[in-house]
Amino acid sequence: MEELGRKSVEEFKKSEKIPVIVVLENIRSAYNVGSVFRTADAFLVQTIYITGYSAKPPHKEVKKTALGAEETVDWKYFKTMAEAIQELRDQGYKIFAVEQAEGSCELQAMSFELSEKLAIVFGNEVTGVEQSTILLSDGCIEIPQLGMKHSLNIATAAGVVLWELVRSRIPLSPPAGGVT
Repeated sequence: MEELGRKSVEEFKKSEKIPVIVVLENIRSAYNVGSVFRTADAFLVQTIYITGYSAKPPHKEVKKTALGAEETVDWKYFKTMAEAIQELRDQGYKIFAVEQAEGSCELQAMSFELSEKLAIVFGNEVTGVEQSTILLSDGCIEIPQLGMKHSLNIATAAGVVLWELVRSRIPLSPPAGGVT
């Protein structure tokens, strides 16, 4: 474990976070919520905002898939998206919904400043991000999909989007074995 460079809970809490807040809107599956906690931990995101009827810690199924990440990643619950969006706006975050929508921008075409504060909204597994939330957002991000299916599990979508947003913000590690 030491060779993997894993942080302790205390080290994680003290680490500088990527200025990204994940917003979960009415996620049906507590397992998906827990998976997003693990992804948020992996990428050192700032916080997770949980809204509506989404499960929240200490829910048994969240804990099962989060594998302890619910203890490291800061999170906050809001009864409504309007409350969450107001707080994000007050803190200077730009808000983007991950949704296939008219006028959406493909993920790989998005460009953000390294210090830009971003909030990324992931919606319900069946109905997606609510239209009222999309209207309050600064835009929609779409993950290009080339096959027959044009939907991804929310936990998978979160992994894809968050990696794309943080990969340019992290320093490169030397290759294994010291070869350059």
